[in-house]
Amino acid sequence: MALAYEFLEGAGPVVVFCPGFASDMGGTKAMALWEMCRARGQAMLRFDYGGHGQSAGAFEDGCIGDWAADAAHVVEMATMGRELLLVGSSMGGWIALLLARALAQVRALVLVAPAPDFTELLMKPQLGEAEWAELRAKGVIYQPSEYGAPTPLTLKLLEDGARNLVLEAPIGFNGPVRVLHGMRDADVPWRHCLLLAERLASEDVRLVFVKDGDHRLSRAADLALLCASVGAFLGEDGG
Repeated sequence: MALAYEFLEGAGPVVVFCPGFASDMGGTKAMALWEMCRARGQAMLRFDYGGHGQSAGAFEDGCIGDWAADAAHVVEMATMGRELLLVGSSMGGWIALLLARALAQVRALVLVAPAPDFTELLMKPQLGEAEWAELRAKGVIYQPSEYGAPTPLTLKLLEDGARNLVLEAPIGFNGPVRVLHGMRDADVPWRHCLLLAERLASEDVRLVFVKDGDHRLSRAADLALLCASVGAFLGEDGG
């Protein structure tokens, strides 16, 4: 399957942006980081999972395991073993954690409203008996989204999510982690990241709460905070 990506040559470590559920590499946060990296001569990779954005495939056919494999494939192909700084937004935070577990070259994580295990902790509890019955009968239901057209929710996504949980045991990543989370996030409650902080093996974990911030954290001040958080790992002139 053809996976779309853009790679910006520059100094290491390579900043890798992992988008959220039904999002893509052209989003506001990805592009803000892209422009920052371009200006400072920093290497960056952004990409679309299968069924997202410009990549081939149907969104309904994908799941966490598939999208994590997509991310790993693009990262390994484009970065050739270079050190990585992973930035994960929402579901991309879950993907970034899976990558950090699999790839030894991950140096640090910056997570924005991270949603690890969201299929288990946030989606399943909201489903009623009628929705479960429809899921089992048809394999998919469609849920309204404030961000656009109704979003497909598949039984495959829920079942695969249960096989890729990261919060049920310690997360063996020892590098620095920065978490940015809006306290008015209606999609992923900010307390969700407290459990993540507890599970991470690293002692260098810092949480930044934006009291009036929503799930997207895409306002100018939010983007400045994100760029500053990433830039802090890159030194004055990259590298």
